[in-house]
Amino acid sequence: MNINRLWQQYKRSKDREVRNTLINHYIPLVRITAGRLKSTITAGSVELDDLVSYGVLGLIDAIDKFDLEKNVKFETYAQMRIRGAMIDQLRKIDWAPRSLRQKSKEVEEAYRILENRNGRSASDVEVAEYLDMSLEEFQELLGQLSSLSLVSLEEVLENRLENKAVFRGEEGFSSRLSEPESIAEDKEVKYLLRDAIDKLPEREKLLITLYYYEELTYKEIGRIMGISESRVSQLHTKAVFRLKNNLNRHENDLIL
Repeated sequence: MNINRLWQQYKRSKDREVRNTLINHYIPLVRITAGRLKSTITAGSVELDDLVSYGVLGLIDAIDKFDLEKNVKFETYAQMRIRGAMIDQLRKIDWAPRSLRQKSKEVEEAYRILENRNGRSASDVEVAEYLDMSLEEFQELLGQLSSLSLVSLEEVLENRLENKAVFRGEEGFSSRLSEPESIAEDKEVKYLLRDAIDKLPEREKLLITLYYYEELTYKEIGRIMGISESRVSQLHTKAVFRLKNNLNRHENDLIL
């Protein structure tokens, strides 16, 4: 099968059978994206097959809207659409327990208050004490909040930065972030992200680089950093809370 010829045929004819052939060709991309997202979500909260179904909708959308004239690989463009469709559906079904969402807000607020007050990154002990929790309880909570933080970071980039995103490409952020139409040339968003990441503690900065730029899994990152997957999950959650605070602080500085 000549995939380039198939693309040309579909863009000329919009034939449904040709589109179905393209879908079947790229369906492994949906399964890979679903598997990566599933590995970061609390067990039992959503099924892999459900994520695949959501992702197929994103793949169809990507096939219909992909511009052959643009200098972008379809796989890069489609991965954003696929993952974006999964994230959108997770939001719609409100899959996370309300109590977990409340805990997430409390932890986010703790990081905001402590880091703004002290002018530095808050330690686990400081945040745990602020929340009146033991260190063990706090670290367990971070693991539970990991899947929420994935959605949360995308919401920040969409809602707080006027629905802009930066993708992996030559110098951008990551194809894990959605909103492909707004991508590619926004230097301001790239600067804001890099500045926010630069302010992270070194281990969290490394994790964010490996996860969002290099697109490694938690297991792969754990091997590189010499820590368990659960510890990677905790570090990612903390990094997202700090990134949100850094981005929000920058936005507030612009308003003042």
